[in-house]
Amino acid sequence: MTPTTTDPASAFERARAGLWASLQKHLALLYQAEAAFAKAVAFADSFPFATTEIEAGQLAEYTRQRSALRDLFTDETTQLDTLAKAIRTKGYAEDDKKQLYLLLLGYLDIAGAVFERLGTQVPRGLPADEELAATQARFERVRSFARLHVKGIAGLLG
Repeated sequence: MTPTTTDPASAFERARAGLWASLQKHLALLYQAEAAFAKAVAFADSFPFATTEIEAGQLAEYTRQRSALRDLFTDETTQLDTLAKAIRTKGYAEDDKKQLYLLLLGYLDIAGAVFERLGTQVPRGLPADEELAATQARFERVRSFARLHVKGIAGLLG
């Protein structure tokens, strides 16, 4: 007789291993984007910087790398939001879900530190970017959602 259902423990182990592998790939992309952005902003001694004090080519490269990092931020936030919601709906035990959220939260904290550069390493007079602000708010909601599920209700009451 062959079982018709998958063993929940092995399904969770596959999910955890898959999440770990996926997050490692995402970290590699994140670090690559951060390194490119850091190189593009290396001309600045302090922030915000004056665009009149740098060469046009440097400003163009900065703008290109900032745009690439911003696009990555938007894409990552969308994927992380979907992933956090997917973990919630899976039939894993609560402790197993906490492990998945903890992996996710670790990535969120690293990514948050990188994406924070979009708001700090900027030129003077940069106009407000409503889409970036919306992405930042969504990212923080995902991070808070993951943190809440790691702590649990008991962690909030204690």
